[in-house]
Amino acid sequence: MAAIMNSRKGKAVTLVPLAMLSAAWTLSLVGVNSADAARTDSTPLPDGAAVPSEAIKAPASVPIPGAIAPSVPDGTADSVVAGASTSGIPSAALSAYQRGSQIINAADTTCNVPWELLAAIGRVESDHGQYGGNILGSDGISSPGIYGPQLNGKNGTQAIVDTDGGQLDKDTVYDRAVGPMQFIPSTWSSVKVDADGDGERNPQDIDDASLATGVYLCSGADDLSSRTGQEAAVFRYNHSRAYVDLVLRIMEAYSQGDYSAIPSGTYGGTVFTPSYSSAIKTRKAHPNKPAKTVTPVTPTKPKPGTSNPGTENPGNGGETPTKPTVPTNPLTGVTDTLNEVVTGVTQPVVDTLNSLAEALNFCNSQFAKIPDPLGLLTGAKNKCANRVEGMTPNDAASVIPNTLNSILSWLGLGK
Repeated sequence: MAAIMNSRKGKAVTLVPLAMLSAAWTLSLVGVNSADAARTDSTPLPDGAAVPSEAIKAPASVPIPGAIAPSVPDGTADSVVAGASTSGIPSAALSAYQRGSQIINAADTTCNVPWELLAAIGRVESDHGQYGGNILGSDGISSPGIYGPQLNGKNGTQAIVDTDGGQLDKDTVYDRAVGPMQFIPSTWSSVKVDADGDGERNPQDIDDASLATGVYLCSGADDLSSRTGQEAAVFRYNHSRAYVDLVLRIMEAYSQGDYSAIPSGTYGGTVFTPSYSSAIKTRKAHPNKPAKTVTPVTPTKPKPGTSNPGTENPGNGGETPTKPTVPTNPLTGVTDTLNEVVTGVTQPVVDTLNSLAEALNFCNSQFAKIPDPLGLLTGAKNKCANRVEGMTPNDAASVIPNTLNSILSWLGLGK
């Protein structure tokens, strides 16, 4: 650990040149002096930003009343973990998490943050950019925008007076957490980064927000390949022990083969460099272009006495099976890589709620079990259907809460 700490001291503290007042505020958050801020010997991120050498202590998000995190109402943690599946992560979010992990680990080789940890935070904070009726577009942007409750010190909230003039959270009196990773505006100012080369640092953009989360977690000297490092970094992100425990449980679920859309580790065939941003910019310029999908797969295992797939196999007459081609050009994008990797791998037949009508019928059947004397769930069925469309019935049943108040909160309709 001493070697890790020594190697990480060389990172720059500030991310981007800021106005004097903003810089002073940022430095007060990370608790370092201006001499430290002048260091610029770390590998830059895509927009020239650098990873802070000192751990950012100000939280990225804050606990909210009645929930472990915005998209996890109290009492639903077990069902959220049970329903964890990368097949339920929108492709734009999945590629953002994986790309964010690769970029931050290239910029800071001592951090080792797994993409599954970024994904777990995205799940609990916003259901991968879909919280409160939002839709995560193929351009990676949540619409109409994710805004947390006003942090005015009432109803169990923390009091944080406005720090951004309402530019990010549309509130000029108090702050609100913003975007898929639910950053408090003041903390966003210290980690914001243009991850996709579109010229903006947008907390509602899951590309920018995922990499910013990596910047936050990798600030300081923790090694995020270890449980101790993960716990410390996530606790800084949100000062709640229940939050830390849930995030790490979901991370572990995503890391298991049974929960992966593709075999763990195969997504890493492409190493992303700053030049990848032109490809992402193209994706954002054509947001209506259908996104490629990744079907959950089960990797085939070689029979005893045979070699690994893709190598010469004496057991099949000496023939050499065709090995899936993984593109090495970073401009091809993550989803292209995933599709190439799964070529030739056994694809299971999965019974899913393939249409909105099927999803709506399923939600009706689930809601019928919930006492609802005032008919509050009548207007919630369409939102439920949008949430579970494409899931298997088992996964859908596991994510739909089993009480009236929990369902309303899950769908962003609670008080």
